[in-house]
Amino acid sequence: MKSMGGYLSYLLLAVSILSGCATQQQSSDATGNLGQEKRNSPAKIYVEMAMAYMRDGQSAIAMQKLKKALEVDDKSADAHNVIGILYQQLGEIDRAGKHYDRAVELDARDPYIRNARGSFYCGLGRYSDALQDFEKALANPLYPTPWVALTNAGLCVEREGDDVKAENYYRRALTASANYPTALIKMAEVSLRQEKNLSARAYLERYHSEVKPTAASLLLGVQVEKRLRDLAKSKEYRRRLLREYPDAPEVQSLYEVEKNQ
Repeated sequence: MKSMGGYLSYLLLAVSILSGCATQQQSSDATGNLGQEKRNSPAKIYVEMAMAYMRDGQSAIAMQKLKKALEVDDKSADAHNVIGILYQQLGEIDRAGKHYDRAVELDARDPYIRNARGSFYCGLGRYSDALQDFEKALANPLYPTPWVALTNAGLCVEREGDDVKAENYYRRALTASANYPTALIKMAEVSLRQEKNLSARAYLERYHSEVKPTAASLLLGVQVEKRLRDLAKSKEYRRRLLREYPDAPEVQSLYEVEKNQ
């Protein structure tokens, strides 16, 4: 199983980016638009169908639709971006990189495309390149979901080992969207590492008020409440973890921690 950071990063890539691609709108605002003015491309319908199949986990059919999209319009930045995401999910890293680069070449100002390539670079350990793409996405004043790129940037610098920068990005994400779950859980994790235990509890509770607890968040709850010496709350998190996710790897992690205490 992926680490929590990796899992959350994957969700951002596979869900948030796809949602963003599907909702891009044209704009002629003088400050610049979401990217190039979107052409009435014949590829659009195939890209939309491909994204629907990707959400349903039907990668083979999605690939067929995306290849058709590029067949009818090889200058569709959205088609190159989404096929890059799919190739990345399938582990075809070289192909993914080529399509991401082509998408940026075709539409360098599109924040969704920049966010997608930034996430790709981060997964490769190219942290500087990733942050440049995230900052390019954030520089577009019409980007409607900046908290996604901010959180992805936080995930990236956290992987690089810089909790201070990561915390700054997560706080900025929560300023932009106060209840964004991924930023909340990451702030809980960072706060716990920094021994800001009350803050860790507060962020975790906010996270649980927004989404269903995961095995990882319940395990985090056990750790937070033990730090705060609230054994009743810690035991309740433990019971929920064992009851709701009996086969999750976090259960084994729980046992290992308890064995070493």
